Amino acid sequence: MAVTDRDISVSEDATEAEAAAIAAAVSAHLARLEAAAAAAESGDASWDGEKWTFAGRLDAVGGRADRVPDGAPTDPWTAAGRSDRF
Repeated sequence: MAVTDRDISVSEDATEAEAAAIAAAVSAHLARLEAAAAAAESGDASWDGEKWTFAGRLDAVGGRADRVPDGAPTDPWTAAGRSDRF
């Protein structure tokens, strides 16, 4: 997913701090999208963008919201089986 149009507008009555916060949030979001697109193109499986979602699922079924560490298996079933090591 390539993001080509990066023009954003901020309300005229936004403070400088609010405008900076909006720009930072949009920049971080676009960086995550670009990283996910690059990973998808290279075929490498990773937990980018899914770590906290998976942690929420672990919390729902097991009562512990552990974030998946880097280098963990990317297969959710395998990762769930190793959640006691997170």
